Amino acid sequence: MKSSEKMPLGLAVGIAFGLLTAGCGGGPAVPPAASKTSDSPPIAVSAPKSVPPGAPKAGTEGPTLSPLAYDPKGRRDPFAPISTAREKAAGLDVATVKLVGVIRGGHLLALVEAPDGLGYILKPGDVLGNGRVMDVTLGSVTFSVPGAAAAPGSEKRETNVTLNLSRE
Repeated sequence: MKSSEKMPLGLAVGIAFGLLTAGCGGGPAVPPAASKTSDSPPIAVSAPKSVPPGAPKAGTEGPTLSPLAYDPKGRRDPFAPISTAREKAAGLDVATVKLVGVIRGGHLLALVEAPDGLGYILKPGDVLGNGRVMDVTLGSVTFSVPGAAAAPGSEKRETNVTLNLSRE
């Protein structure tokens, strides 16, 4: 073929595919053709079983590891369950918390501090101890606290408790 003549695309792809698959060796091993004069049955050739790299060798065991012990050294045990703030907040009385700040953003958030020093960030609708936050303004937070019934069987009344921001 002259260098100026072009080879059809289908022929070029076929030749390239044939060369690639012939040299890869990725196909199954083909047993040699049995001679026509032999009466023996053809021999089956199986591909070797592949073992993934990093797999342990059969029959070998690793070294025995000693059990681990944790020494807290004054820190909390990371494997012990954590008590959540919600569990501690359930016993709070709204009258004992102190409003320490208000955050302005998309809506106002109240920063309150419990007597034990834990702080809470609250928005309207949140529950803290025995009260639910009704409103947050720039200088106060208002809680709705259920009151005790006046007489047995009568309806419980709700009381509003407002905490003002102290300017200390």
